[in-house]
This record gives sequence, structure tokens and C-alpha cells, in this order.
Amino acid sequence: MKKWLLSVLSLTLVLVLAACGADKAADKNEGASTSTNTTTATEPAQKTKLVVGASAEPHAKILEFIKPKLAAEGIDLEIKVFTDYVQPNTQLYEKQLDANYFQHKPYLDDQNKQRGMNLVPVVGVHVEPFGAYSKKYKKVDEIPNGATVAIPNDATNGGRALLLLQANGLIKLKPNAGIEATLKDITENPKNLKFIELDAAMLARQLDEVDLALINTNYALEAKLVPTKDALFIEGKDSPYTNLLVAREDNKDSDAIKKLAAALTSEDVKKFINDTYKGSVIPAF
Repeated sequence: MKKWLLSVLSLTLVLVLAACGADKAADKNEGASTSTNTTTATEPAQKTKLVVGASAEPHAKILEFIKPKLAAEGIDLEIKVFTDYVQPNTQLYEKQLDANYFQHKPYLDDQNKQRGMNLVPVVGVHVEPFGAYSKKYKKVDEIPNGATVAIPNDATNGGRALLLLQANGLIKLKPNAGIEATLKDITENPKNLKFIELDAAMLARQLDEVDLALINTNYALEAKLVPTKDALFIEGKDSPYTNLLVAREDNKDSDAIKKLAAALTSEDVKKFINDTYKGSVIPAF
């Protein structure tokens, strides 16, 4: 009888210990499961990378301003700065960039035509009034006979420079010359001005060597010129040359490009442009 009772007690003790071990294992597994779920819930959402080509001024500076806002919306903005007007379109077409922001539509149209590309405007952001600069003269009337005038050598900006010279009485062009005007379209040159054509990025650097240079505002700003103060004469605020955000047909409607376009045309950007550039760059929205 005693032996039987001891056997029952021993069996009961074994069962109780086994049950306790099972409960502890269950609690441990439950804790591990809770810990795993918590880690998963706190993992940050993956960001979408967006590589945008831009001129240093004012384009890259404006993009830097909106970078934190885009980061909060899941966009990792990488800004690639260019010093020329050719590579930003070439690299966008070749899909090394997702978008670019540096050019106006006449230039974009010309590049699409000349290079067989199909890049498309997404939204207009700002206007940079084109200006004429001189370190030798303060008034148009002071420009002498035979003065050397430097203009951009690309088709659209060269024509834009000639139109500005005509608007200020220095030359006359054929009536239908328009934005694609060239030196061959000059019909009257009363001061016998001598023209040289240079890459747009070189014009500000050559200002000491010429009497007058027609310079795009982005390059003028890089050279520490203040267009509204330093330009001998400048386009009016009604300039049609709006600088654009440009993409490709295959990505222009993507969520990332839409977020970029919205950020570039926000009220915050309008205030930033006005406060920073004080009329040298004008919001187009």
C-alpha cells in the first residue's frame, strides 16, 4: 500500500513539473512573438529616390529648400548640379536622371528637335529675366561704335539676346526673326557692334574682356551679379521664358514627380524665391 501511494505521488509530481515547464515555454514564445511584431511595426517606410539635374543658381538652391518637405513625404531627393545646358537633358533622356530643372520651353523644344528626344514639361516654376551687363558702361548711350558684344551660342538664348538688344535700340532684326533670330537676321547695326558667340556658362567669366555681355540670370547669380541692380538693361517681368520642371513621357505622371511638382509650386517656395532673389527671379505660379 505504501509503495503504491509513493508511486502515485511521484507520478503526480512529474505531471505538475511538466505542466509548469510547458507554461513557461508558452510564455517565452508569446513574448518572442510580441517582440517580433513590435520591431516590424516600427521599421521605417522605404523612401523613393529621385535624382534631379539642375543649375546651381537658383534651381539647385530652390530644390535644397524643398528637400526636407519631400523627405517627410517619402521622397529621397538627390540633386545633381550641372554647369552646362546639354548634359541635364542628355542624362534625363538616358535615364541617369529622373527629372531636370534648369530650362525654358523654347530651349527644351529646340533640344528635343535637334537631338531627337521627347522630354516633356511638367510644371512652370519661375522666370529669370535675361540681362545685359557691362563693367565699362552704365548706360546704353555710352556704348561706343565698334563695341564688342558677347551673346550665348545656343539657338534660343542667342535669339533672346538679339531681341533684347533690339528692344533697347542697338540693332534691328528682320520682322519675322523671333526667338530663333541669328546674327544673319540683323538688318541694322548703327553702332557697328562686333558680336562674339560663347557658351552661356562662359559669358560672365568673359565680362572683363568685352564691352557688353548678354547673360542668363542663373549664370549672373553664380558670378555674384544682382540682375535688378547690375544689369545695364533687362527683360521685363512679362518675360515668356518660364523655367520648367522637365521629365520623360514614361515617368511624368509618377507619384514622385507629382510630389516634386507640388513642392516646387507651393506657397513656401514662392515666398522663398521672393525673399531670396528680390525680383531677380520671379515665381511663375
